[in-house]
Amino acid sequence: MKQLRSPLYLALIIPALLALTDLLTPIDQPFRNTLAKLSSHAPSHSTIVLSFDQGIYAGEKSIIGTRRLATVIEQVAKQMPQRVLIDTPVVFGEDRDGDRKLKASIDRLKPDASFVVRSKELGTLGHEFVPSDFDIPEPAQIANIPVVLSAWNTNFMEYGVSSAYSIEVNGRSYPSVAAFLAEKSGGPQNYFGPNTLLDIESIPFVPVEKFLHGEYQNGLMTGRTVIINSAGVVRPVGYFGHGRYHPLALDLAGADALGLPFAVNLGYYPLLFGVWLLIAAASRAVRRRTKFVLYGSSLAFTFCVPAVLQQVGLTADIGAAVPCLAIYSSIRLWQLRVRRVQHTSTSGLPNFLALSEQPLGVGRDVIVAIIARYEEILATLPKELHGECAKQIARRLSVGSGIETIYNGDGGHFAWTEEARPLEMQLNHLEGLRALFSAPLQIGSFTFDTNIHFGLDRNEGLDPQARLNSALASANDALGSGRSVELFEADRLAEATWELSLHARIDEGLRNGEIWLAFQSQWDMRTSELCGAEALIRWNHPTRGPIAPDAFILQAERAGRIDALTYWVVDEAITATLALNSLDRHVQMSINLSAQMVDKPSLVANFAEIVRRRNIDPRLLTVEVTETSSVRNRPAAVQNLSQLRAMGFRLSIDDFGTGEASLAYLADLPSDELKLDRRFVSRLMTRDRERHIIRSTIDLAHALGQTVVAEGIEDEATYRALADMGCDVGQGYFLGKPQAFPEFYKVFLELGRRRFGVV
Repeated sequence: MKQLRSPLYLALIIPALLALTDLLTPIDQPFRNTLAKLSSHAPSHSTIVLSFDQGIYAGEKSIIGTRRLATVIEQVAKQMPQRVLIDTPVVFGEDRDGDRKLKASIDRLKPDASFVVRSKELGTLGHEFVPSDFDIPEPAQIANIPVVLSAWNTNFMEYGVSSAYSIEVNGRSYPSVAAFLAEKSGGPQNYFGPNTLLDIESIPFVPVEKFLHGEYQNGLMTGRTVIINSAGVVRPVGYFGHGRYHPLALDLAGADALGLPFAVNLGYYPLLFGVWLLIAAASRAVRRRTKFVLYGSSLAFTFCVPAVLQQVGLTADIGAAVPCLAIYSSIRLWQLRVRRVQHTSTSGLPNFLALSEQPLGVGRDVIVAIIARYEEILATLPKELHGECAKQIARRLSVGSGIETIYNGDGGHFAWTEEARPLEMQLNHLEGLRALFSAPLQIGSFTFDTNIHFGLDRNEGLDPQARLNSALASANDALGSGRSVELFEADRLAEATWELSLHARIDEGLRNGEIWLAFQSQWDMRTSELCGAEALIRWNHPTRGPIAPDAFILQAERAGRIDALTYWVVDEAITATLALNSLDRHVQMSINLSAQMVDKPSLVANFAEIVRRRNIDPRLLTVEVTETSSVRNRPAAVQNLSQLRAMGFRLSIDDFGTGEASLAYLADLPSDELKLDRRFVSRLMTRDRERHIIRSTIDLAHALGQTVVAEGIEDEATYRALADMGCDVGQGYFLGKPQAFPEFYKVFLELGRRRFGVV
């Protein structure tokens, strides 16, 4: 039910219900009028109207005598027309001699003459005409020529919209005039509409008086369809784009419509659903440009598609699509305005509600600053300077933190999020930020000394609102206790204790085997042989259970313990590498290197010392640089990695295609290997876009002399597709799960020189 109240679904449901009524006609009418004026064309059929009236279809209402009509028909017969339609009211019995002459003149036209009988009244949508709606003459009176009927249904504004192909009267089926002219007996629907793009004024028109006096081009009617017409007592009907005419205008437009490839009225719903789907796609698009393109397409779709479809005989009504656009856009604009008001503080800065609805991402701290005696400062300032005061504080916080967006709450609270640092570094950073406020604030002519306190939340397991509340409570506690920074008490305080004691916990875990290395095999995709492995750290804590590597490594980075942990991994991985390569097999070992370590001055010396001490050829080790977007000092990182490569280590850019592990690092780092991120690989078989990206990346890497490793291969189809693309090395659960070294070594021995079972 909540979805049904959303702007998107309201924009579909309301117009869909209105489409069941006539209420949308006033929307469709102006569009049809405009389209008819802008896109009119001359008739394709050769028809001439011979009219008893002064105007084309709007003359004086009159009844034509049989004698006069007979005279006109005799003259028409001499012109040798292809066929003649007698479309004028006739009263029989008042002039018997005239009746005989009319019958005789009609006889001369056989079999090319037809008599038109029009309905006495216009129908409405869905109306079924009955025998009393027509005055059909006795067959003998009209020399037994065929009778064709004209009966149009209109909208509530009396504009013609549809006619049946045939109408049944007293058990006999009569063709409609339009179907008769177009020589059509049926179509996809039981009815058809007029093609009002036909310029009715371009139909050749000859007044009867001029015709009888010979004032017309000789041969004008030869071989053509001649319609002898009189307005009679027939009521004019609306013709889109041109006004009101004799219903003959609709008959001619209907015949023109039946000459097109289609003669189908699609109604409201196809266009409504098409526009709604575009709006739905736009509402779910992430990129702003994509949203604009889709919203613009929905507008163009509403007005351009019906115009194009009309050219081939398909009528699509816009009456429901326009309210769909209007309802959705008006509600969304109103929501955005309300949201803007709700998300903006009186200072003009975004407020805490805006922050609470923002996704925070992984590895982000939430910080709230509170200005002491803020209300007293505002009480001193004129009201017009209140906003300036908040903006100056926000600017100072932005400069000190390097964060562009600072959120402003009530009571002198300011908040932001930033990348998490090790706890001690973060506390020092906030102390430095506090020092910025030792300088007084200058607001207009007023000068204020300020004191600032901070609340810090580091609990990534909670939603943004909960984290903001935690930091807010901590800031208030810091102000009350006089401390510079306060960590959130309760659950987060326990986490802080965990991080601060992580040094001892890691050492304990290494000693008792809680922290261990798993090895996942890597396979040469050309030879189907095991060619290497990746060393992956694992931690099974006795009370917390298995700790996810991402969370555990993140905590180690925050606590400044990632260096010691990494060097332990290197040492253990070297032990495994030496054991594997002692069997006269070349096995490459991959080791992950945190981005926090890559730019440290001691990195190269430490790696060199380990290699010297363990007496291993560095060429057997591949260093995978992870989370390259987190590298702070890129020049130092490039220098360190270049030196490692010069020593013989192979370098790999891990998770290529995410963050900044992309072309920038491919250009900067002297790497030997690219590792395709598992998120790309997992979508290889389902998304063409990922397939093209992976193929291009492989080709690019090979052109640069790089080896390509694909991780996250979960099935044979993905393995084969990557092999066909020329990928060099594969890794994933399909090829082998991470295993403790004894199990991995056992599998390695059993394989021997046997190839993996994928051809």
